Amino acid sequence: MKLDSPLFNRIRVKPAEEQRPRVAVPACEWPGCVHGGTHRAPKGRMREREYWRFCLDHVREYNQSYNYFAGMNDDAVARYQKDAVTGHRPTWKMGLNGATGKVHGETPIDPFEVMREFGGGGRARAERAKPEARPIHNAERKAFDTLGLEIDAAGPEIKARFKELVKRHHPDANGGDRSTEDRLVEVIQAYNYLKSAKFC
Repeated sequence: MKLDSPLFNRIRVKPAEEQRPRVAVPACEWPGCVHGGTHRAPKGRMREREYWRFCLDHVREYNQSYNYFAGMNDDAVARYQKDAVTGHRPTWKMGLNGATGKVHGETPIDPFEVMREFGGGGRARAERAKPEARPIHNAERKAFDTLGLEIDAAGPEIKARFKELVKRHHPDANGGDRSTEDRLVEVIQAYNYLKSAKFC
């Protein structure tokens, strides 16, 4: 390798310790101290983003005597600690923030029924006065569709429709033709499911 090569000129060598640039460190702010202020210490309450610069020995001494709540009475300290839980931001009880529909003495409106799982009783809609019927599951909805009935059909109507469909699709009623036997199985399964779900 040639010593006058342009590649050789670009090789960087770590400078010696005494050649490195020194970072300026502010002086320790403790009265009479000549060391560098390498550590920060908070100035106190109502000056949260301001700091003293101390050396290690003096920052330890300062921290041992530091009291954020100095000058506050016990009630003010308790209030501060309670507000610190929520990051010193205002909060409200869930569901009771003065939402529309809240009338004195009435249950508040809960359109998404969030409070139901917490045992709250919020009304789902303002116009809802009657108690809600039990929820219909997809399997129950499919069973009603198989029988060709509306979801609000009563027990006697379900039984009558079942008997009608069995007579229509049974092979004996069709002269031994088994082409509608699959439909008959679906009808029987749908009826048995609704019966087990206490619809009839």
